Amino acid sequence: MRAPIQRYRNILDFALTSLLRRKGRNLALICVYTLVVFVIASLIFFVQALKREARELLAQAPDMVVQRLVAGRHDPMPLAQADAVRAIRGVEEVQPRLWGYYYDPVFGGNLTVMATEDKALLPESVWVGQGVARNMRVKEGDLIPLRAYGGQPMLFTVQKTLPEDSELVSSDLVVMAPADFRSLFNFPEGLATDLAIMAGNPRELPTIAAKIVEQYPDARPILKSELLRTYEAIFDWRGGLMVVVLGSAVLAFIIFAWDKATGLSAEERKEIGILKSIGWESSDVLLLKFWEGSVVSLTAFLTGVLLAYAHVFFFSASLFEHALKGWSVLFPRYRLVPVLDGYQFTVLFFLTVLPYTAATLVPIWRAATVDPDAAMRS
Repeated sequence: MRAPIQRYRNILDFALTSLLRRKGRNLALICVYTLVVFVIASLIFFVQALKREARELLAQAPDMVVQRLVAGRHDPMPLAQADAVRAIRGVEEVQPRLWGYYYDPVFGGNLTVMATEDKALLPESVWVGQGVARNMRVKEGDLIPLRAYGGQPMLFTVQKTLPEDSELVSSDLVVMAPADFRSLFNFPEGLATDLAIMAGNPRELPTIAAKIVEQYPDARPILKSELLRTYEAIFDWRGGLMVVVLGSAVLAFIIFAWDKATGLSAEERKEIGILKSIGWESSDVLLLKFWEGSVVSLTAFLTGVLLAYAHVFFFSASLFEHALKGWSVLFPRYRLVPVLDGYQFTVLFFLTVLPYTAATLVPIWRAATVDPDAAMRS
């Protein structure tokens, strides 16, 4: 029992010594390998963290949103429909909502303006998100000018800045009283942007949606589950698009690994020939190269994963956040909550380690079965 253990220990020691003798070449390989792992791991971590944030945010969303469509476009709906929808069996609460978008030409971005019935919000005052406060350079007590759709200027006092922990959804948000909202957008009385519906039993939502469409054919019910699937599909699509774009880099790495394995130098061939001439078997040489590859793979894999973790969860994936979040002037600033599981690491392992192993396995086997005399003469 001791002899096989000592044999494996000797092979491992020789593998580490061999790596150190060619430290420059192996260091270059580890750097390229780490970069590939870092990019793919960052994409996986970032997409999964964004999907978790979407699930957490939509947990507080209404069970269903009902909009009115005119010529295929979203159009304000009469408040009278809220009473009719409230009478449908299974509906617990119907809340008419007022919201819209305001384009600010000063910084070239859209603000999301929403009305609230909260009595704590004073007339001609607003609550603003962190992104609005940063771009407009305002704080509590300052005035912000907005131009109404009728052309007249309106001044609002910043009563409160929304907390930073809500910035993911409130960065571009401006909250005001319903009367101020109607004055700003020239929004008619008796109309709402849409209806937010809460149901007693979520399993009844498809039935409620069918009854709403039957009663109002121009209505468009949107379930919370549909919103969640849409967000996840968007994040998966953007992450997949980034992987396709970076696929050339992964292919270049595989070619690089293949070249390293097949391009054995005369010194390496001579080394293999000497080892076989002193009694090493082909299986020993294969095990030696396996340990060398394992050291390179695990070092690059662990380093790339740690760097990706820091990049995503400490620096908010700053290298490619715009590609995955989408284009916007008012990007929210927030720190993602780590979402790690065995499935992610398994996928990452198969995407990075297996291609390297496959690219080096056959060439290493060919090198291990070479004739000792031919190897030493090469």
